[in-house]
Amino acid sequence: MAIGSKELAPTELDGMDEDTLVAELKKAKEELFNLRFQSATGQLESHGRLKAVRRDIARIYTILRERELGIRTAPGSSAQ
Repeated sequence: MAIGSKELAPTELDGMDEDTLVAELKKAKEELFNLRFQSATGQLESHGRLKAVRRDIARIYTILRERELGIRTAPGSSAQ
């Protein structure tokens, strides 16, 4: 699989409703903040995790935007 969290694979994100995606986005942003703080203080052990979290955030934003544009449908909603 590409870089990113295993639990936040695109297929997993596709099955989430909008509220869950927003919650995951908030959690990922908090983790990114903590990782940046650790990096600045020299305490970061896994530099690859920074890239993975940034990609997770981008994936979530992409799915939210595609749903907004009607490219993807949210789970449980009927296609028009």
